[in-house]
Amino acid sequence: MPDLESLSPAILAGQFFGLVALAICLVAFSSKNDDRLLVLLISANVAFALQFVFFSSWTAAALTVLVIVRIVLARRFTGSQWVMWAVLAANLVAAALTWRSWVDVFPLTAATLGTVAMFLLRGIAMRVVLGLAAFAWMLNNLIIGSIGGSLAEGLIFVTNIVTIIRMARARKRYPEVPVDKVGPSTTADSSPSANISDCRDYGG
Repeated sequence: MPDLESLSPAILAGQFFGLVALAICLVAFSSKNDDRLLVLLISANVAFALQFVFFSSWTAAALTVLVIVRIVLARRFTGSQWVMWAVLAANLVAAALTWRSWVDVFPLTAATLGTVAMFLLRGIAMRVVLGLAAFAWMLNNLIIGSIGGSLAEGLIFVTNIVTIIRMARARKRYPEVPVDKVGPSTTADSSPSANISDCRDYGG
């Protein structure tokens, strides 16, 4: 754990917004209202973006802003490949304009995986890819030293694993249920607001 007395005001502010993002993600996990969930997810990503700004992690900050745009687009244009390619292109442009070091490969990887997962995948496949995206975000947060951000992404990563296990068991137990499309009917995965597999994305 960093020595708080040795941290600059900017880093302290980054730690603060990382913890804010963690708190919002925890609240979002309990939300079952679509509109409230959408506001929480956007708020969490605003906090993530501010965290990265104060840590001078500019690629991560820019890509997180694009995640907010992706949340809205993925909800409205689910399955649209041209929208997905447009978001991917925007990710690459943002990364190229803000790239500073090899660490920036992690947010770019995470943003790419998250975009593909939210537009093209569903069920277990989507959660596997979102889990990998969360892992990449977690590595980025660990490297820059964000406590709240690391905990938030770690929570998301673990939640994905638990959800994947639950869905795999449900598919084995109820093979007639289309788990890979909408999630098992015996769990809370049948609607977007019932399960958050990534606090950066709107979908389930």
